[in-house]
Amino acid sequence: MSSEATQPFQRIVQDYSEKIRQGRLVAGTRLPGIRELSEEYGVATGTVQRALTELRNEGLIYSHQGRGSFVSDSSGSDDQDPTTLAIRALESQVAELRARLDKLEQGGDE
Repeated sequence: MSSEATQPFQRIVQDYSEKIRQGRLVAGTRLPGIRELSEEYGVATGTVQRALTELRNEGLIYSHQGRGSFVSDSSGSDDQDPTTLAIRALESQVAELRARLDKLEQGGDE
């Protein structure tokens, strides 16, 4: 149980690699933002950026400047219908927006 065995960025990489490989995050799913991940894992934003770079290098995610990071289609079958992928991505985005809205509604009215 050495604290040096798993660096903080590696924990994020392991968590998201597992979620993607298990199909809990499908192609096109937008990952939480850098600040959100930083708060969730209790690490600096540079640590999150390093984790995202590692996930990109592994081909598990891709990033769009100003839009965020998304799950790549590398873990699924290549013959999957683009329309299905687009629908799954939209479903994921709606779920993410719903969760954010719920969070705002719970903490927004004081």
